[in-house]
Amino acid sequence: MIIVTGGAGFIGSNIVRALNERGRNDIFIVDDLGGEGDKYKNLIGLRFIDYQHKDDFLKLITGNSTFGSNVEAIFHEGACSDTMVYDVNFMMKANYDYSKEILRFCLRKQIPLIYASSASVYGMGKKGFREDEACENPINPYAFSKLMFDRYVRQFLTASKSKIIGLRYFNVFGPQESHKGKMASIFYQIYRRMKHGGGPKLFKGTDGFDDGEQKRDFIYVKDVAKINLWCLDNDVESGIYNCGTGHAHTFNAVAKAMIESMHSKMRTTYCDFPDELRGKYQSFTEADMKKLTAAGYKGGFTNFVLAVEEYCKFLEAGGYYTLGK
Repeated sequence: MIIVTGGAGFIGSNIVRALNERGRNDIFIVDDLGGEGDKYKNLIGLRFIDYQHKDDFLKLITGNSTFGSNVEAIFHEGACSDTMVYDVNFMMKANYDYSKEILRFCLRKQIPLIYASSASVYGMGKKGFREDEACENPINPYAFSKLMFDRYVRQFLTASKSKIIGLRYFNVFGPQESHKGKMASIFYQIYRRMKHGGGPKLFKGTDGFDDGEQKRDFIYVKDVAKINLWCLDNDVESGIYNCGTGHAHTFNAVAKAMIESMHSKMRTTYCDFPDELRGKYQSFTEADMKKLTAAGYKGGFTNFVLAVEEYCKFLEAGGYYTLGK
């Protein structure tokens, strides 16, 4: 059995889908579907043996000494990922304390753990995007909570008898992110705007970049799922690894690809950069992928334009995975 926390979420549900495509249905999903919203729809097109609320799962792994003997691995994707939440205590409880309990469970049971870290730990990226403490400078509580867990994990890397892999996700986009609302990728935001009759709208220039020329390392969620499974399959040394493409694209390039994929003649417009984001916005990200490459990853990445085209077709078809497709 494989456990996927956050299995109803964006990246977690894509990991479950990738496992299903391998014929693996023995998956235990842990999540919080919330009282309202459409997150539950992410589960309809997936195959799994059970679902449990995250609070009940926490009780299970801390209070049941017999549970875990048949667990092959845990993909820990569950977290509060809203970078605009500034309640540090809440963020630390949700992302740091909860993750520590999962780590302790995996260490006790010698279960491989592959978990979601974040490129947000690099802050403005002024010192680069390497898996190095010298580059780490979080600028919001979410990023801080992720970095604190990474640092906690580092204490156990050499002594652990089972694999512990942290993947620092860069800017992920693709299927099953619609429930994220304002935290969904720029690709989804542009799609929604275009479907309501408006063209792409990007920020005007900031931090020395021209209008829409801010750059991010955008990675297709199917490639993220592929890297997660590669880490499970292979003899990868425990540690923290970047999970991006190593190549940044401008937001203008995103808008152009979306317009072309939607076969539209709409034009991109620009709005003033929000004052509330000044000093809190990554105008440039680009993963240093040397460490993952050195570990043996040779799986490559989906072509940017082809990924956008596939994603737009997915959204046009309904926006959720379905069984049998």
